[in-house]
Amino acid sequence: MTKSLYGAQEASGIWVYLEQDQGRLEGVSLELAGKARELADGRGIPVVGVLLGDQMSGLAQEAIAAGADEVRVADHPLLGQYTTDGYTKVFTELILEGKPDILLLGATPNGRDLAGRVAVRVRTGLTADCTDLKLDEKTGLLIGEVTGFGGGILAYIKCPDSRPQMNTVRPGVFAVPEPDSSRQGKVVSVPVKLAEKDIKVQVLEHVVGGGVDITRAQVVVAAGRGCQGDFALVNELAGLLGGEVGWSRVPVDEGWVSRDCMIGQTGYVTRPKLAIVCGISGAFQFTVGIEKAETIVAINVDPEAPIFEQADYCIVDDMFNALPPLIEAVKRAGGGNGGR
Repeated sequence: MTKSLYGAQEASGIWVYLEQDQGRLEGVSLELAGKARELADGRGIPVVGVLLGDQMSGLAQEAIAAGADEVRVADHPLLGQYTTDGYTKVFTELILEGKPDILLLGATPNGRDLAGRVAVRVRTGLTADCTDLKLDEKTGLLIGEVTGFGGGILAYIKCPDSRPQMNTVRPGVFAVPEPDSSRQGKVVSVPVKLAEKDIKVQVLEHVVGGGVDITRAQVVVAAGRGCQGDFALVNELAGLLGGEVGWSRVPVDEGWVSRDCMIGQTGYVTRPKLAIVCGISGAFQFTVGIEKAETIVAINVDPEAPIFEQADYCIVDDMFNALPPLIEAVKRAGGGNGGR
């Protein structure tokens, strides 16, 4: 591999890319700020947030309250909308100047795009779509946990030589920390060298999807092959409980639904207070997406289904038999209470 542009001896600190959209920090950025704080505590490592945009300095305190010691703000009109060229140029220059030891980004569409480009520019490795992070107790190296496709394999990856140690992390893997408004931090405005000629594309329209963010749902009702394409009961139950409907990969592959709320290894990681899993066998590729739920209720006709190993409450029955009385019981109780 080509030698990175700076080495471990020059590197210091944990940097978090603070992704924002229309003046609002993405939830995964706050998750990573909190996780970075956890990794840094007790090791004397500073946590630095990096915020790119146009007139974004007002978001810096939010990142400090989540765990950052310092936020470097790159404000420029040409950074008002995400573009690969503009953000890559500015972010790469900041990295080569600040020389972080660890660099964390959210595994969002823009985060993945930016991470890959930056890794090539600074000549380092990239561990993508992590489901956990930890520091090696002996070496201090960052270890990224990545799930392997098809075989329920967990890989633990580290980058011993090149810097920064870059990882993207899937939204919902870590909890958003409780903001501490008393935390003090430093906000640094950094100069931006960016011209229109540096950006090869023009954003003509910015469209924000109207879908739900299932990673933030307090109640999730998930359906799989057993629903046979009929989501009426799971939709009704989720509505009564103030929750959201998700699904395994099978309904997506069958064409019953889109990927918008697919849960699991190739979908989203959730951490609801309550997960009701209907007609899903419970292979590792799915359970990685709900294993952090506080309470799991599983419904499956197969008493040997792997999902029962993860569940707190197990119902061996067809979901079309089990859900109607459950729905009626919720109605008699006056509806749900958001998982509380």
